[in-house]
Amino acid sequence: MTAKTNKIRAFQGGASIKPGGVYWMRYVIPALAFYVVFMAYPMIDSVRLSLYSGTAGTREFVGLANYVRLFTDEVVSKRFWNAFGNNWVFFAWHMLLQNALGILFAAILTNRTMRGRQFYQTLIFIPCTIAVLVTGYLFKLMMNPVWAGTTLKAAGLGFLVRPWLGDRSTALTCVSLVSVWQWVGIPTMMFVAAFQGIDDDLIEAASIEGATPWQQFTLIRIPLIVPVIGMVAIMTFVSNFNAFDVVFSMETLDGAPDYTTDLIGTLFYRYGIAGQHPVGIPEPGVGAAISTSIFFMLLCGVIPVLRTTQGKE
Repeated sequence: MTAKTNKIRAFQGGASIKPGGVYWMRYVIPALAFYVVFMAYPMIDSVRLSLYSGTAGTREFVGLANYVRLFTDEVVSKRFWNAFGNNWVFFAWHMLLQNALGILFAAILTNRTMRGRQFYQTLIFIPCTIAVLVTGYLFKLMMNPVWAGTTLKAAGLGFLVRPWLGDRSTALTCVSLVSVWQWVGIPTMMFVAAFQGIDDDLIEAASIEGATPWQQFTLIRIPLIVPVIGMVAIMTFVSNFNAFDVVFSMETLDGAPDYTTDLIGTLFYRYGIAGQHPVGIPEPGVGAAISTSIFFMLLCGVIPVLRTTQGKE
């Protein structure tokens, strides 16, 4: 076979290409360059920055001193582990409620006998298109007893008039539920796509064999979308540990009241960018140590989930 016959015309009027070439690199390079410049390099530079103290122009190499301070200093360590614990509560609300609702809504929306499915899909997804700052501010007003108290009492809902965001026992729950309400549309759409990809012949065969709708759902449909469930869990895990704007819009950067809504994102911002009260001087090295530590913690959480859920048939 000659070299000429080995060539394949890619499209009418296009140049000929050889099988097994590296022409695909032309399409990968732009995305790879974007990733390296805006993601990989900042992440690596953050690790480098965590080994220094001081601000730009006055930095001094201190080795692992920032990490030692992060895990041993009485004040810094207390704030870090408090934010870390709050993040797990924040994540639990999303994982248990948001993703469970996503599966439930997806199962309902993929029911072929249901009318108006597209309308309900749009209705569920609309909150995702609203800016988080707008959502947070509106809910902050609705939960404010001064602003919403009169309206709630007039509607016979006076029992709801209380400082939800000012109470240590309810503040983090309220912030979490607002975030769940806003982002439930994303896992819903992913689960809808997963359910729609299941072969109808499998469901029909199970129905013929006498399987009830509940058995079809739990024994056939759910096991077939385990890889998607794992991917949604990873997305929820990573995004929740990067959360910042919902706390910023509903509470303060200090995670009021009394740091009960403080998350890793707000803690990082205070130390690395704005400066922790009462000193108010940014410490980029400590902030970089916080972000680097969380990166490796996330990595330890993501890898087992990927190994457990991906690649299953």
